[in-house]
Amino acid sequence: MTPADRRRFVIEHTTIGSALLVPEILLHIGGSSMALCEAAALADVRPAVPPPYWAWPWPGGQALARYLLDRPTTVRGLSVVDVGAGGGIVAIAAALAGAEAVGAIDVEPFAIEACRLNADLNQAGIGLIETDPIGSDDGWDVVLAGDTWYEPELGARMARWLRAMAARGALVLTGDLGRSHLPASGLVELARYSVPTSLDLEDTDSKLVRVLRFVAE
Repeated sequence: MTPADRRRFVIEHTTIGSALLVPEILLHIGGSSMALCEAAALADVRPAVPPPYWAWPWPGGQALARYLLDRPTTVRGLSVVDVGAGGGIVAIAAALAGAEAVGAIDVEPFAIEACRLNADLNQAGIGLIETDPIGSDDGWDVVLAGDTWYEPELGARMARWLRAMAARGALVLTGDLGRSHLPASGLVELARYSVPTSLDLEDTDSKLVRVLRFVAE
C-alpha cells in the first residue's frame, strides 16, 4: 500500500475537528470507534489496515498538548521529539509553541500519514519518522510521550529509555490518566487536567490526566 493510499483512507474515514481541551489544533478525527475499526478491517487493501488508534486525540496527548500551549517556554527554541505520536496533537502543539525543530515518531504508517495531514491543517513544520525509537537518541532537548502506558512490555521498554534520556539531561514529559503500566516511581507531577473523553473510547465522559516529568534516579 502506498502513502497515497493511506492518506486517502485517513481522509475518507475522518472529519476535521478539534479536541475540546485543545481547540486551537485541527485534526482528522474518527467517529465511532466500532465503525472505524470495522472500516479498517474491511478495507479492500493489502496489507490490511491495522486498528486506527491514530484517529483520536487520546487524553494523555491532549493534556500534554494543552500544557505546551499554555507554557510555550517549555519547548521554545528547543529540539523536540514526540514518540508514539499517533495523529500528532503533541508534536503540533510543540511546533505551535515555538520549538526550533519537532520530530514525530510512530511505528504505524497510517499514523504517519494522519500526522502529516494534521500538521498541514495547522501549518506546523514537523519531521515525520516511521520507526520504533526506543533505544535511539538524537540529542533531543525535550522528549514527549503522550498516553503510551497501555501495554506491559511497551511500558517497561519505554520507561527504561525515557529514564535514560532524563539522566543525560533531556526534559522528558508524559501525559497519563492512570493507565496500568505507568512507572510507579521517578515521576514528578507538573499539572493536571480534567479531559473530556468519549464514552465510546474510555467508558466515561471525562478523565483526570496528569502531566508528569521523568527525573533521573
